[in-house]
Amino acid sequence: MSTAPPADPGLPEPSTDPGPPGPPDCAAAQSSPEFTELRRSHRSFAFPLTVAFILWYLGYVLLSSYAGGFLAVQVFGHVNVAFLLGIAQFVTTFLIAWWYARHAATRLDPKAEAIKSRLEGDA
Repeated sequence: MSTAPPADPGLPEPSTDPGPPGPPDCAAAQSSPEFTELRRSHRSFAFPLTVAFILWYLGYVLLSSYAGGFLAVQVFGHVNVAFLLGIAQFVTTFLIAWWYARHAATRLDPKAEAIKSRLEGDA
């Protein structure tokens, strides 16, 4: 007569619960046409705008280094060209941030949400 050894009372009972779903297949998602389109939409907006702003900023720096006479020209009162261009740097920074937020909300976020929903639905 064979008897099974008694179960160790300190060990938990084996569970039949499958547990949380595994991670989504990110590699497949990254190679999907939807993700490729999302990446293209982001890059086609962000990269040219970044390059343009860097050139605008470097132009201002170069003008301040090499065209002091031009920047010292009084426009009205005590306001000169350098001051106006410096303020324009701040204005363009805020405009770019606003423009990107609008672009992301209308073009990027819906595509990203669709990809996220598909991934979470598959998981």
